Amino acid sequence: MTLPEIRKPHPARCHCGAVELEVTLAPKGLATARRCDCSFCARRGAVAVTVPLDGLRVVKGEDNLTLYTWNTGTAKHYFCKTCGIYTHHRRRSNPNEYGLNAACLDGVNPRDLDPVAWTDGIDHPSDRT
Repeated sequence: MTLPEIRKPHPARCHCGAVELEVTLAPKGLATARRCDCSFCARRGAVAVTVPLDGLRVVKGEDNLTLYTWNTGTAKHYFCKTCGIYTHHRRRSNPNEYGLNAACLDGVNPRDLDPVAWTDGIDHPSDRT
């Protein structure tokens, strides 16, 4: 199966279109796709791709994003206030990166990315003392 072409920058949006992003994926692009099994991500179920911090720009709807964080507060998860779609998060595993919901990328069906690797969020290195 051929993966869709990802432009630099590439448009991404929530379901209702209230939030629009432009993203430049990390060098490996869609090959960075992964899921996490931490208590939050396992329930959310989204496939995330890697975006460097300087590779994400909110084009429209910044005031329509809501933030969810817990525990250490390192990971910051953003959702559209209108439709509830998770768009992106600042990673706990690497705060210099965002994880972007691959399903928000225009022209990308996350099913086409299978098989998608899983990250061990239950035994996260940041939780070790």
